[in-house]
Amino acid sequence: MSDPIDRLIEGIEHARISKTGAFAADAVLDATVPNWRFTVRGAPAIEAELGGWFADAGHFEELRRTAIPGGAMVEFVLTWEENGEPHMCHQAHRIEVSDGLIVADKVWCGGRWGAALQAEMAEAAASA
Repeated sequence: MSDPIDRLIEGIEHARISKTGAFAADAVLDATVPNWRFTVRGAPAIEAELGGWFADAGHFEELRRTAIPGGAMVEFVLTWEENGEPHMCHQAHRIEVSDGLIVADKVWCGGRWGAALQAEMAEAAASA
């Protein structure tokens, strides 16, 4: 698989971020997570950060990739099981590619939701 965005998506789903080779040596991850924003620089540091986020293999319940100049916008809902409990996250990644590698990934993450929060969200959706 030569496309770095495809490799990243596959790495997220199968918990193999460090094996994707998707990031340029000087890549930048700009992440907005619940109540926080931070930056990570360099392929090894980005792979370590995202490897922690996606430590368990999962399944995309939703996945949308939209081409933008120089890259893509990737939006997804990922589900997985962690310590016997179902989890879910909702994220958007604005990814820039140069010379066949990801040079920037700007991420917005709604958080990690375990079974209890998923049940609350389902109940709220049903009553809306």
